[in-house]
Amino acid sequence: MRWIVGGKAASDAAASPSQMGRFETRWLTAEKNLSALADLSGKWIDSVHGRRRPRGILLDMDSSVSPTHGEQEMSVWNGHYDCTCYHPLFVFNQYGDLERCALRPGNVHSADGWEAVLKPVVARYQGKVSRIYFRADAGFANPEVYEYLEAERIKYAIRLPANHILQERIGYLLKRPVGRPSNDVCRSHASFTYQAGSWSQPRRVIAKVEWHPGELYPRVGFIVTNMSRPAENVVAFYNKRGTCEQWIKEGKGAIKWTRLSCRSFAANAVRLQLHALAYNLGNFLRTLATPEPIKDWSLTA
Repeated sequence: MRWIVGGKAASDAAASPSQMGRFETRWLTAEKNLSALADLSGKWIDSVHGRRRPRGILLDMDSSVSPTHGEQEMSVWNGHYDCTCYHPLFVFNQYGDLERCALRPGNVHSADGWEAVLKPVVARYQGKVSRIYFRADAGFANPEVYEYLEAERIKYAIRLPANHILQERIGYLLKRPVGRPSNDVCRSHASFTYQAGSWSQPRRVIAKVEWHPGELYPRVGFIVTNMSRPAENVVAFYNKRGTCEQWIKEGKGAIKWTRLSCRSFAANAVRLQLHALAYNLGNFLRTLATPEPIKDWSLTA
């Protein structure tokens, strides 16, 4: 095999590791090659499912932060995370496999570019599983997401930011319970139909109200959903999306996928995809190949 180094042909023996690395990076950052690399995790997962075919698939979408510490291209200050960073986007399935990810500039909205990440994953599963479910936090609460999921017949539960109209709908639950405060959490749920001004149709909203001991005001949360389950069950379903946050932490801790120190944005995008493949190899080993007693261990264990 021959490499092109500094405009000259060189043999493998003559090319230094750094020269070979630069060649590989330039090759992988080509648009078609980076696209193929982004597709590779899904192809691996499809191969796994060929042996362990799921009846349904659950997709959790979430963004994260990859702090930067140099002059990386498109590294931007993010006020929410209070650092200069990249803001990658991830989609996991219920087994902890990373279905797809994308690197983004540090100052984009949580849902920015969701179509390019989610739609290829959904396309792979359509017609292969009986049901697809989707969960996401309030950063993905927008009508375009709802309409796409509904058109694809995907059941979803997405956190909905509170507003005064939603608060008024559950006003009767926001009054402090009469009598001596309980030493336990007092939890209530409500289900009602709501239509925001930007929505084309009304949708079901679930409210959860919790009174915690020693706290003056209740903790209130809203979820928009097209699921018909009882309100308590929808909340329980949504709350399990915390496992997605744990998988992101494992990627950061075990695979170090926040180490994106290349100068160019494209090279860092390649590094993120390579980290995703390494994460999936570790997760396949944990969930498929290890003895039953340790299959739930963390990758950092």
